[in-house]
Amino acid sequence: MLTLHGPEGALAPWDPASGAPLPAGALWIDLYDPSAEEAQAVEAATGIRVPSRRALSEVESSSRLRRLKNGLSLSTPMITFEQADSQLKPLGFLLTRDHLVTVRFHDLRAFEGAGKRLAEGEGAVTSAEAFLLLVEELVDNLADALEDMGAELDSLSTRIFDFDVRAPRARNGARNGDAPPRRRDLALRRILRGIARRGKALGKIRASLLGMERIVPYVAGACADLLHQEEDARFETIRRDIESLDEFETRLSENVQFLLDAALGLIQIEQNNVFRVLTVVSVVGVPPTLIASMYGMNFKHMPELEWLYGYPYGLALILTSALIPIVFFRIKGWF
Repeated sequence: MLTLHGPEGALAPWDPASGAPLPAGALWIDLYDPSAEEAQAVEAATGIRVPSRRALSEVESSSRLRRLKNGLSLSTPMITFEQADSQLKPLGFLLTRDHLVTVRFHDLRAFEGAGKRLAEGEGAVTSAEAFLLLVEELVDNLADALEDMGAELDSLSTRIFDFDVRAPRARNGARNGDAPPRRRDLALRRILRGIARRGKALGKIRASLLGMERIVPYVAGACADLLHQEEDARFETIRRDIESLDEFETRLSENVQFLLDAALGLIQIEQNNVFRVLTVVSVVGVPPTLIASMYGMNFKHMPELEWLYGYPYGLALILTSALIPIVFFRIKGWF
């Protein structure tokens, strides 16, 4: 899909197949998963080659930041959230003196926001200004994603550290602490999945920030002769914003690791509880087994065999030997 933007917002659709030339007011050309025909038409109109998705996915800095004969070729991975999951796909910028060409393969809110800003009067009269406008929106969206991630991690923290204290009651009125082990295991699995999903998303946000952190100073230096003093200040502001977001992302990553350690500690406590119950059961069963095995020996002279109440006496002795450890462990608070 091909969309054109001018200094005052979106332009009328352009059909390259009709043979019509590129509209004179086209400043920003947005290619969304472009076809081969659309890419060829843009190349013919701007004089700069549109890279393929594979070329934009290159990881070397020399491939992501390149100076061409009549402009710059830039690329970075960019995160987007689709169906409650995060996706990392390449995003390309082709910057010339007259045009800004963007190549993307997923929907990004920043592009819609930049288009609205153009339509609302924050017009860009140069390709560098249009690039600045779009980068500002991309950085703002990354900041929003980090803020949302911080709120989600706070919620996860509450679920972990108040797992038994403030856990919601089940239908039978029991809290998590009194819930069956199966339900507690399921709750812990959900917590671990939540931590893993957010940790994965943070890694992708970090990759996006790193790409923008490389692009902004590169463009500011390469286009120094095209920028006004005000634009230089905007580039510097964006650079500082990215640095602050990078620090914020680092703190969130440390928080993810802390929550992961806490969740694993909680799982270990649950395992210890299971082993403790098994230990109590095994200890309770030892004295009755000893007594039963003793009276099961086939000696000829055993006084209890001649007693009238020898059998009830043996049963009472076995029961008493089982109750004593139970009472002892109950007093100690083992269960």
